[in-house]
Amino acid sequence: MKILNVSQIREADNYTIVNEPIASVDLMERAAGALFDRMKVSLSMSQEISIFCGVGNNGGDGLALSRMLLGNGNTVKTYVVKYSQNSSNDFVVNLGRLKETAGNQVYEIIEEKDIPQIKSDCLVIDAIFGTGLSRKAESFVTNLIRTINASGAVVISVDIPSGLIIDRAVDLLHDAIIHADYTFTFQFPKLPFLFPEYELIVGRWEVLPIGLHPGIIESLLFKDNYLTSSDIMGLIKKRSKFSHKGSFGHALLIAGSEGKSGAAILAAGACLRSGVGLLHVHLPGSATIPMQISLPEAMLSIDPSPTHWSKIPDLSGYNAIGIGPGIGKNDETIKAMKFLIQEVKFPMVFDADALNILSENKTWLAFLPAGSILTPHPKEFERLVGKWTNSYERLRLQKELSTRFKIIVVVKGAHTTITDPLGNSWFNSTGNPGMATGGSGDVLTGIILGLLAQGYMPIEAAKLGVYLHGLAGDIAADVWGYESLIAGDIVENIGKAFKKLMQ
Repeated sequence: MKILNVSQIREADNYTIVNEPIASVDLMERAAGALFDRMKVSLSMSQEISIFCGVGNNGGDGLALSRMLLGNGNTVKTYVVKYSQNSSNDFVVNLGRLKETAGNQVYEIIEEKDIPQIKSDCLVIDAIFGTGLSRKAESFVTNLIRTINASGAVVISVDIPSGLIIDRAVDLLHDAIIHADYTFTFQFPKLPFLFPEYELIVGRWEVLPIGLHPGIIESLLFKDNYLTSSDIMGLIKKRSKFSHKGSFGHALLIAGSEGKSGAAILAAGACLRSGVGLLHVHLPGSATIPMQISLPEAMLSIDPSPTHWSKIPDLSGYNAIGIGPGIGKNDETIKAMKFLIQEVKFPMVFDADALNILSENKTWLAFLPAGSILTPHPKEFERLVGKWTNSYERLRLQKELSTRFKIIVVVKGAHTTITDPLGNSWFNSTGNPGMATGGSGDVLTGIILGLLAQGYMPIEAAKLGVYLHGLAGDIAADVWGYESLIAGDIVENIGKAFKKLMQ
C-alpha cells in the first residue's frame, strides 16, 4: 500500500475526478459515505454528536457526514469553524445541502466566545483541517482544539487529526493539535500515523477505501509504502515436488558467546523455521551443548575459543551469512568480523553486537557487500548515525545510510521500517507490543538469514522476513497475550504465519 505526500494526494483526487469521471463534490460524497458506513455500526442513537467543520474540503466531508447522520436519525450539532472568509466550492455546496436537511442544527464559530461547551459523553467529529494544512493552527482555533482535547469526549478525526501536518514534524508541546481516539483516513495511510511520537494524537487509525482511480495509483512514483499481505504474498517462492535440502540454501550463522547461547539458539531456530535447507551455526565451545540439545537440526562450526568468536571458519559452501546475536565485543571478535567483511563478497545480515562493532568502526561500512542487511533497534541505529529530533529526521537518516552504502536497513519497532539503496521505505503492518521482549530481534535475524539463503533478493528477504516476524508475533499474542509473549513463541509460530499468508 502506498503512502502519499500532500501533492500526490491532490494529484490522485484530481486524476480520479477527470478520468473516472466524477464531480469533485460527488467524490466528497463518496468519502463521507465510507465514513458514515464505518461509523454507523457502532453508533448509539441516543448519543449526541458534535461535528466541527473547517471551511475547506475536510470541512466539506464533515458537512456531508452530518447530513447522512441526520438522515439516519442521529442527533447532530454542526459547528462551522470560520478561520477564513474563503471557503472551498464543495464546502459551500455541502453547507447548502445540510441546511436543507430536516433537523439540522448549524452554528458558526467566528471568535472565541462562540466556542461551545463540550460534554464528556458527546461524540466529537473533527473535520477542521485536512491534509493540506501547512502551518500551525492559529487564533481562536487554537482554543477550540484545546477545548475539544480537554473535554474528555471521544474524538474521531476525519482523514487526519486537525493541526497535524502531513509532511513535516510539529511541536507536540506547543502546537494546537487534536488528540483523536480514532482516525478514519481515506484510501492511504499518512506518514505521521507510523511514527511513535504521534500515537496519542492519531489514536487507532483505519484506512477507508474511497475508490480513487487505479491508474493514478500505478503511475505515481512513491518512495514510502505500507507493507501489507497483498505486497507480500507474491514474494513467497513455491517449492517444487522434486526439491531437496540443497535446493534451499546453506546458511552460516555466527552467534553466541559465553552466557549468551540463547541468542544463538533463537536465531538458529528461526532460520530453520524460515525454510533454509542447511544451517551451520559457528559458536564458541561453551555454547555447543545448549545448541545441540535445543536444535539437533542445526550443524555446528566450533570456534577455537571456548568463550567467544575469535576466527572466521571455512566459508566455502555457504550462500548466506548472518552475524551478531550474542557475539559480544571481545577484541578477537572485532578482528574476526573485520576479516569476515574483507573476505565475503555477497550480502550478509548484521545484527546486535555486529552492529555495535560497526558503530565503533564506521569506516567499515564502506566495505560491506552491496545489498547487506542491517537490523538495528533504535538505540543501535543511533550509534550508527547519531541522534535525531523527530521521526521524519530518523527516516531521512535511515534512507541516507541505505543509499550511501548500498545496503538494506531495517529499524525495528512498531511499524518496523525498511529502506533500500534507491531511497524507498516500507513500514510494516504486522507485530504488536508483546514483541518488545529480549530475543525478538534475534528471531528476525534468523528469519531473514534463512530467506536470503533460499535465494530471495535482499530487499525481498527483508520485507518478507519483517512481515512474517510480526505476523508470527501476532499469532502468538492471540494465545499468550502481550504481557506473556516471549521470543520463543515467535519462533514456534513462524510456520503458522507462512500458512496464513499462503491461504
